[in-house]
Amino acid sequence: MIQYGANLYLLYSNLIYYKKYNNSFLLKINVLIFKYYKMYIFNILVENTNMKKILSEKTKTAIIFVLFLLILITGYYAYSLRERYINSKLNTYNQAFTNVVNYVNNVENYLAKATISKSSNYSTEALTQIWRDANLAQVYLSQIPLQQEALSKTSRFLNQVGDYSYSLSQKTIANEELSETDLENLQTLHKYSMELETSLNQISDEVYSGIISWNSLENTNQFAQTVSSVNVFENIDGNLNEYEGLIYDGAYSDHVEKVEKKGLTGDDCTEEEAKEKAKDFFGSENVKEIYSNGFIENAKIPCYDLIVILDEDKNANIEISKKGGHVIESSINREVKNENISIEEAKEKCKTFLDKHDFKYMRETYYLKEQNVLTINFAYDEDGTVVYPDLIKVKIALDNGEILGIETYGYLNSHTTRVLPFPKISIDEAKDRINPNLEILSEGTAIIPTKWKTEIYCYEFKGKVEDKEFLVYINTETGKEEDILVILNTPGGILTI
Repeated sequence: MIQYGANLYLLYSNLIYYKKYNNSFLLKINVLIFKYYKMYIFNILVENTNMKKILSEKTKTAIIFVLFLLILITGYYAYSLRERYINSKLNTYNQAFTNVVNYVNNVENYLAKATISKSSNYSTEALTQIWRDANLAQVYLSQIPLQQEALSKTSRFLNQVGDYSYSLSQKTIANEELSETDLENLQTLHKYSMELETSLNQISDEVYSGIISWNSLENTNQFAQTVSSVNVFENIDGNLNEYEGLIYDGAYSDHVEKVEKKGLTGDDCTEEEAKEKAKDFFGSENVKEIYSNGFIENAKIPCYDLIVILDEDKNANIEISKKGGHVIESSINREVKNENISIEEAKEKCKTFLDKHDFKYMRETYYLKEQNVLTINFAYDEDGTVVYPDLIKVKIALDNGEILGIETYGYLNSHTTRVLPFPKISIDEAKDRINPNLEILSEGTAIIPTKWKTEIYCYEFKGKVEDKEFLVYINTETGKEEDILVILNTPGGILTI
């Protein structure tokens, strides 16, 4: 009987499998076998030895029902375990492939920066980052369940990019400038990395849209065919044989946190005073009620967390700093279904809003549009110099121009009256420090933060190489190339990397 039960269980598992994968022909066959086999077991149970005499018809039926129920339960449990294993495996593959795409994107961006840098210090940093990200991309590439030949050229390319970048970084560490040949080689690598990035992004779209599945790729050459179709690696072996080796916040937003809160001025306020500040911010006539979630002492800036009832179906959250009663952050969550105002109109409305709340002399820098909501970064303008540490972020609905949110961490951390130093080198001398391949589109001055939470006064050059735009920062005192940012003009807005 154990053997018969095991056979019945196998038949049931087949039914589940063929039903899942829509194999109607095999499903119908297994259904018939399952029915007749079940009847066969029933007859054996009924006719076997004295069971017919001992058991009543109702008891026989109950036993068969219990056996069948046990088979169903164990079959479903086995199926659930299998599904969990498959899902876990697919999640691992998805994460590995996402990491490959991200690191290849990083390699492409840092290669672009390295091709226009003339500073040995900055080149060292960019080249070291390329070496690191190329190696990490290789690690995650090895976790993708594909045939080795489908990955060999991709792996070889990443390996040579990493090795060559490392060898050049050792050269720049020794204070040697990159030669014209070095820069040409980097440009060639950048070209191939752009093509690889495009290929991987295309495959990523197809994987996440369901066109390609990891299950089908495990035993097929589909990946190799997809990559080869873009013709990325046709001549790469010959070219590399001689080598040895933003919620989006905008540029410099990672450096807004400081120990001393220079923009946090004024005396401490009570919770009731904070509520009055919130009323003033939203307009007393618009506020129905205010509730407090209490005082948050461990926040980046100690604050009162308040809920403001604006309408029957519209609430807002707002944080008011204990020191000075400043608005740190506020948000109104609602769905924005339409886009009725232009981006330029939205920028003007945000600028008017900031002026109204005493955030004067703010200049729009970068923006991002998502789900009919525009997020704009504003930096303080100090007599024509862009002060990036003094950052304010404003969110506006594009259906009616309502301000949905503001964040002032950067401004409250950094804003103060600055005395700008007189430049020791001229702007023309600064231009001589820039890679001649960069076509300069605009120029100006800016204050940028450093990872040591200090500030540097720089010349800011916006330029272009082929179809890619950059921002290059040259120290006004030393002439050192302090930073290079890649400008990304995306459908959703202008970002920097």
